[in-house]
Amino acid sequence: MELYINLKREAEIAIKKVKRDLNILSFFRFFTIILALFSGYYYYKTDNENYIYSSLFFFVCFLILLRYYDKKANEKRLKDAIVSINEDEISFLKNEKNPFEMGVEFQDLNHEYAHDLDIFGYKSLYQNLNRTHTFIGKKTLATALLERISNNQIIENQEAVKELSAKINWRQQYMSFAKVSNDKEEYYKKLIVWSKYNSEKISKLSKVTSFILPILFIGCFVTYRITNSSVFLNYTVFSFVINLLFAVSFFKRVKLENAESTAIDKIIKQYGLMLDSIERESFTSKKLIELQNELKAEQNKASHLLITLSKLFSILDSVANPVAAILLNGCFLYHIHNLNAIIRWKSKNAMHLERWLAIIGEFEKLNSMANFSYNNPQFAFPELNEKYEISFSEIAHPLLDTNNRVTNTVDFQPQSFMILTGSNMSGKSTFLRSLGVNMVLAAMGAPVCATKANVHPMPILVSMRLSDSLSDNESYFYAEIKRLKKIMDALENERSFVLLDEILRGTNSDDKRSGTVDVIKKMIAKNGVGAIATHDIEVCLIASDYPQQLVNKCFEVEINQDDLHFDYKLRNGICKNKSATFLMKKIGVI
Repeated sequence: MELYINLKREAEIAIKKVKRDLNILSFFRFFTIILALFSGYYYYKTDNENYIYSSLFFFVCFLILLRYYDKKANEKRLKDAIVSINEDEISFLKNEKNPFEMGVEFQDLNHEYAHDLDIFGYKSLYQNLNRTHTFIGKKTLATALLERISNNQIIENQEAVKELSAKINWRQQYMSFAKVSNDKEEYYKKLIVWSKYNSEKISKLSKVTSFILPILFIGCFVTYRITNSSVFLNYTVFSFVINLLFAVSFFKRVKLENAESTAIDKIIKQYGLMLDSIERESFTSKKLIELQNELKAEQNKASHLLITLSKLFSILDSVANPVAAILLNGCFLYHIHNLNAIIRWKSKNAMHLERWLAIIGEFEKLNSMANFSYNNPQFAFPELNEKYEISFSEIAHPLLDTNNRVTNTVDFQPQSFMILTGSNMSGKSTFLRSLGVNMVLAAMGAPVCATKANVHPMPILVSMRLSDSLSDNESYFYAEIKRLKKIMDALENERSFVLLDEILRGTNSDDKRSGTVDVIKKMIAKNGVGAIATHDIEVCLIASDYPQQLVNKCFEVEINQDDLHFDYKLRNGICKNKSATFLMKKIGVI
C-alpha cells in the first residue's frame, strides 16, 4: 500500500506543476489573440500591410500555444487518472470500498460455475480482479474467467503476469490511457461496424478533379491579389462556388462514412496511445513479446495508424460545422480529400483493427491479473500436471480478508473424491467455493490463494446455489435435477472437477440419502474429481465400499463455556458434533 500512496503523491505534485504551466499558457494565449485582434483593427484603420502580417504572426502564435495547452491539459488528465487509480487501490486495500466494476452484464445463470462461485456481481472474483477501463478489456477479462485454455497458454499467462506484476509504473500509465478514454460498448461496436462497412472508392476522375479545382481557385485568388483585377475576383468567386457544388455532391457519402464514427475519434486516439505504450516497452515473456510483435508486423506501427485514423475522424466530424464546411470545401475540397484518406486507410488496415483492439483487451486482462498478484505477494502460481492430480497447501478463499482467512491443505489423490460433513456455519460451503475459485484462477494463469499448488486444469462443474424459477414455472428441486443431469452429461465427455453442496434438498430424507449415494457412485464411475458436502452422516458410509476413490473429511464445531466455536479447519473422518439444537436452545427457538 505504501507504494500506492507514494505514486499518488508523486502524481499530485506533477498536477500542481502542470496547473501552473496551464495558467501561464492561458495568459499568453489570451495575450496573443488580443494582439492579433488589435493588429487587425489597426490594419483596418490604417491600411498598413505590416499590421496584417503582425496579426497573422500573433494568430499563428496563438495556435501554437493552443496546441501546447491541449498537450499539457491531456498530461493533467493522465495524472488525474493516476491519482484516481491509486486512490482506488488504497481504498480497496483498506477495505473502505470496492470501487471496481462488478461485471454483472457478463453474468450467466446457466454457466457451469459462474453464478455458484460468485464470479460476477458485488464482492465477486471479477470485481476483485478487475482493473480494466475499456469495453474490450472488461469483456476479455470476463471471458478468461469463464472459458478454458490449454496448459501451454496458462503457463504463458503466468510468465506474463509475473513480468507485468513488477512493472507497476508501466501498468498504471497503460491504465491511465484507458481510463481517460471513457470507453463504452457502443463506441467499440460502432468502430467495428465501421471497419466492416464496405466503403465505395472515389473514382479516378473525381480524384483528379478534387486536385484541379482547388489549384484553379488558388491560382485565381493569387492572381487577383497581385493584379487587383475584378475579372480574377469574379473567377475566384466562380471557382469557389464550383468547388462548393462539387463538394456538396459528396456530402451524402461523407455523412454515411461518418454515421458510425461520430464522437469516437478521441477514443481511437487513446487506443493508439495504449498500443504505443505496448510497442515502446521492453518485454521478456513469450506471450507479451508475441503480442507486441503483432503490433509491429505491418510497415507502420499499429499505434501510428490508429492515431492517424483518430485525426481523420476528427476532420470528418468538422463537416457538421457549416462555416468550416463552406470555407474549407469552397477553397480546398477539404472533406473530399479527407474522405478519400479514410477510405484508403480502411482498405489497407481495417482487417487488422479488431485484432489490435483484442490485444488492448488482452493487456488489460493481464494487467488486472498482475495487479492481483502484486497486491497478494503471498499467493502462489500453481504448477501444472496432466495426471488429474490436484493439491493445495494452505488454501483459502482469495476474497476473504487476510486477517480472517483460515487455511487448509487438501489433496485429491490417491482418493479423487471427497465427502465433506460438518454442521451449519462450520465452513463447508466456503471451503467448496475456495476450491472452485482457486481452480478458476489457476485455469486462467493467475496466482492462487495458497502457499503451494499442483493442478490439472479441467472443466469445473458446480451445483451450490439454485433457486425456483417462477418465470419458467420451475421448482428448486427440478432446477437442481436439471443441473445434476447437465453435470453427468459433461462427465460423459471429459473428466472434470465437481463441487456439490447439499444436493436434493427438495425431497424427503430417505430419498435424499439414497439419491445422494447414487450420485456419488455415478461420479466416481465417471472418474469425477472433487467434493460433495452433506449433512447426512449415513452417506459417508459409502466411502468404506470405495476406499480407492472416496475419502471422508469434516469440519467440527466445539461447544466451550456455553458458546459455539468454529475453527474452520479441515479434518479427516466424519463430523461428530452438532450445533443446530444447541443454537436453537441458546437463542430461545426451542
